[in-house]
Amino acid sequence: MTRETEYLLALYIAEHRSSPPVSPGRIADAVGRSPAATTEMLQRLDDRGLVAREPYDGAALTDAGKERAADLHETYVALSWFFRDALGLDAHEREAMEMAGLVSPTVADRLVELLLDDVPGEPPDPGALSLPRSDAD
Repeated sequence: MTRETEYLLALYIAEHRSSPPVSPGRIADAVGRSPAATTEMLQRLDDRGLVAREPYDGAALTDAGKERAADLHETYVALSWFFRDALGLDAHEREAMEMAGLVSPTVADRLVELLLDDVPGEPPDPGALSLPRSDAD
């Protein structure tokens, strides 16, 4: 997973929990990175038109960023569900985060179809899934 996708997911989830902008410190905590690394990535995402950043106030996803993050979040939820229910992984959210940017929406949709047919249990509540913290900076 690229760092970019992790930041987009963190912003997407944070924006659904409270109104934007999201403070740089909150984003740094969510992705387990330093404030300096977070500021640098937010600047890059702003340059690419995915984030609207206001220094010291925080960042918010642009329409293009929301679209990209929504697709990533759907894949993240599908992978998390698969890793939890089909594979029984305790670190299902971390594993899903690692792969969300690498799996196409088509593959994620097929996983959901497979799980709905073969695995007992309910799909995870997308709002309940959070970003696992990373120890790396």
